[in-house]
Amino acid sequence: MISVKRIYDPPAPDDGFRVLVDRLWPRGVSKARADIDLWLKEVAPSTELRRWFHEDPAIEGEVFDEFRARYERELDTNPALTELRALTHEHSRLTLLVGARDPELNHAKILVEYLSAHL
Repeated sequence: MISVKRIYDPPAPDDGFRVLVDRLWPRGVSKARADIDLWLKEVAPSTELRRWFHEDPAIEGEVFDEFRARYERELDTNPALTELRALTHEHSRLTLLVGARDPELNHAKILVEYLSAHL
């Protein structure tokens, strides 16, 4: 089972193996407080895609749909995805952590859907 959680939320016993999937370390979170098992920043969207996505602070469905399409194209050739796939087989519970404000419109949600479709 794979879930998504904001890194700013407190760790929970049922999180399982906790993986930060952001390219940048989240502001204001110490490594001790984050309580992560792995930082897999290579699986996050490229710097260019991240910057494009955050150009407009008003994220709307159409922009997010384009972001999804671009990120999925990046995932198609991302070697770090192999490591994440292996983690899904090694751990019964995997929590992907992000610093995103919106718990629904973020790359980790896309990543979970992508993994589910490609496992």
